[in-house]
Amino acid sequence: MSAPLLSVRDLAVSFPSEAGIVDAVRGVSFDLHAGKTLAIVGESGSGKSVTSLAVMGLHPKTARITGSIQYEGRELLGLSDQQMSRLRGQDISMIFQDPLSSLTPVFTIGDQIIEALQVHDKHLSQKAAAARAVDLLRIVGIPRPEERLRSFPHEFSGGMRQRVVIAIAMANNPRVIIADEPTTALDVTIQAQILDVLDRAQEETGAGVLLITHDMGVVAHSADDVLVMYAGKPVEKGSVDEVFENTRMPYSIGLLAAIPRVDQTADEPLTPIPGNPPILIGLPDECPFVARCPIATEACRTSEPPLIPVDGDLEHMAACIRLDRTAEGHVYPTPEIPPSPIADVPREQRETILKVTDLGREFPLTRGALVKRRIGTVHAVDGVSFDIREGETLAIVGESGSGKSTTLLEIMDMKPQSGSVELTGVDVSTIKGGRAERKLRRNAQIVFQDPMGALDPRMTVGDILAEPLRSMGYDGDISARVTELMDLVGLNRAHVERFASAFSGGQRQRIGIARALATNPRLVVLDEPVSALDVSIQAGVINLLEELKAKLKLSYLFVAHDLSVVRHIADRVGVMYLGKFVEFGDTEEIFDNPTHPYTKALLSAIPIPDPKIERTRDRIVLTGDLPSPASRPQGCPFVTRCPLYQTLTSEEDRRRCETVPPALITHGRDHADACHFSSGVLTREVA
Repeated sequence: MSAPLLSVRDLAVSFPSEAGIVDAVRGVSFDLHAGKTLAIVGESGSGKSVTSLAVMGLHPKTARITGSIQYEGRELLGLSDQQMSRLRGQDISMIFQDPLSSLTPVFTIGDQIIEALQVHDKHLSQKAAAARAVDLLRIVGIPRPEERLRSFPHEFSGGMRQRVVIAIAMANNPRVIIADEPTTALDVTIQAQILDVLDRAQEETGAGVLLITHDMGVVAHSADDVLVMYAGKPVEKGSVDEVFENTRMPYSIGLLAAIPRVDQTADEPLTPIPGNPPILIGLPDECPFVARCPIATEACRTSEPPLIPVDGDLEHMAACIRLDRTAEGHVYPTPEIPPSPIADVPREQRETILKVTDLGREFPLTRGALVKRRIGTVHAVDGVSFDIREGETLAIVGESGSGKSTTLLEIMDMKPQSGSVELTGVDVSTIKGGRAERKLRRNAQIVFQDPMGALDPRMTVGDILAEPLRSMGYDGDISARVTELMDLVGLNRAHVERFASAFSGGQRQRIGIARALATNPRLVVLDEPVSALDVSIQAGVINLLEELKAKLKLSYLFVAHDLSVVRHIADRVGVMYLGKFVEFGDTEEIFDNPTHPYTKALLSAIPIPDPKIERTRDRIVLTGDLPSPASRPQGCPFVTRCPLYQTLTSEEDRRRCETVPPALITHGRDHADACHFSSGVLTREVA
């Protein structure tokens, strides 16, 4: 094999803090070759991003960095910032996680791409740089590149901004591209586009790609080799096929076991990794995973294990002294969730907890400062109908801007602009505030996406849980009820006087769930409740939700963009696009037999954490972004991006899609879609 482009040896990075020295990276070594992708994976705080920033020379002067980082044989540690600036963007470029903060809002997209070109080539004319910028935008799939060159970042969607960042990263044909969580904040359809653009960028430049991610599906899709990090150190490394097929470090096994899969039914609970990663200050000389490891022995506490060959294979290494035990499989015990007492009761015989009929929400589009005039209407939600029975979970899925969260807010507001909402048989429009409204609101509570943003940092957990009880006029022992809620969601009752900042992300979300349960609601609305959590923590929260549903006979209205989570938790699914349901029905039926082209595209866009499956399956990559709700197509809302429409040869059929809105038609006992040609076979990949 040829010499590596990037060679890192015994890299260590530490930072001073008030509590002591934080050893963020503690001995990382790897090689990155041209045309190859190395994925570094692990939970938040494992040292992934710190490693990538050390390669770029972007750490503050207070950081202490030791070891070696060589680019094509040249040592980078010790170079001045001016010397590193000649390499950044020219030889080594980086794609950051948040594209909006990566782009300067006061300069056009063209100015920023041209600057990246001319800063490394002083002789490049403005005209030549502009022509190259147009070529780059075209390569990454930006439509009308000559026109969009004059646009500002805020005029682009999140996916398009990330494409621009990739265009800037590949502008000077770098040899190394570092991608730090490049798809984390994006919808699955846009994620699929970005992964394709990254593949294209690698083909165009021949670069080696260092991919930082926590998504094992993305790793299976893109990586050639994998480095798993925990507590600042590599704990397993090898080829992507070997690491996924013969996973041996208990932490790596836990990461894969905790992931819900879109291609598998939810027959068993997910397997979470218990506990939290250690604080990287003054770590004892023992395996850092020992407190969370299900097979740890006293020998694991005697010293920190080095990477050793797995089954004598020098290309596959793991840091564990119990590789003989991990070879047997079934390292983690499967959690037990009690069955629901109403699991065998037919759906039609259960009480209807929520009934929504023709729900609509419009927002006026205005122009002018002093005198505003209406220039259009945003149809955020348009004629949505569904019901939720006792002990049932309905998930609403779709891209950002499809109307999911607006639907939730209209229901929780209990003042629908149009249509009707019935909660436990009561039409909410007949309730006119006061005691009757408070009594009804007890039956519907919400858990928000960001657990920290949803909790008051000035209040203790006890006060947070007691607040809804006091506001709803709870006449029992509030202190005893708070303790009961802490026990119910698996929090230590001794921590009741702690503030929210003292808890981990998963624990904060449990506090949010406990607060929602305080009033004994019949319906809990969940707005992306696990999207902000690491996959290992996410599994525990999902299991908790399942357990609470069974124990308390709760009904859930669940909004998510991660269809893997939806398949695991939902009984029924509504797929939403531009404010309307385009497919609706039983979860297993929709996942196993999707009929609407949009649903098929959503499902095919989700990476599966299995390299063999991921490389061989057919994928439907949508072009473009979700249209604005203010300028919806006249006919089918999906017509501008529909792969099935693009295959139609009959002018009559195409005109029908363009001019006639399809109705939601039931095709089975519990399966409906809104497509004129849903029986059509969609097999070809759309570039």
